Amino acid sequence: MSSVICQLSVSLDGFVAGRDQSLEEPLGVDGERLHDWAFAGDAGPTRDADIAARHGEGVGAYIMGRNMFGPPDRESDPSWRGWWGEDPPYHVPVFVITHHPREPVPMEGGTVFHFVTDGIESALVQAREAAGSENVQISGGASTAQQYLKAGLVDELYLHVAPIVLGGGERLWDGLEGIRFEPYEVVPSPAVTHIRYRVLR
Repeated sequence: MSSVICQLSVSLDGFVAGRDQSLEEPLGVDGERLHDWAFAGDAGPTRDADIAARHGEGVGAYIMGRNMFGPPDRESDPSWRGWWGEDPPYHVPVFVITHHPREPVPMEGGTVFHFVTDGIESALVQAREAAGSENVQISGGASTAQQYLKAGLVDELYLHVAPIVLGGGERLWDGLEGIRFEPYEVVPSPAVTHIRYRVLR
């Protein structure tokens, strides 16, 4: 059976985005540093490049919160096509959890953004149907990840822990007290530590 995997880059103090997110800085102050490891290419450690190159393997659909598609003031703007450019890195259906109905937005490379207004469970049902036998990946942000974790709908949490302290922003761990995680794979490098956890129920 396919799995629901939540995959995020996170700071040492648990933030998936920095303070003061804006149109100019979608990930907030210093938030882009969380993802430096994924874009280092040949200049980065081989293991990081290998992990970055495998992005999307076995994933048949993604789920994201509205801020990962665009800022709140662009959410219902039909001319806004997302942060990701005309060829987003997904190449499969993406289900955006929002309060604003909108027609699907097809992009180059096979990505189609679908907008779900009736909750996280509905988004997961639609994503599973689209993914078929492949996995569903929850890609953030923090609030979306928290909702799925608290609802017991996540099988695996895959974190890329960057060795920086952001000190504020969108924190992953708020409200997740009592949820237990079992690490089963740890891959360290100078740029980031990759940790896979099973989410225990």
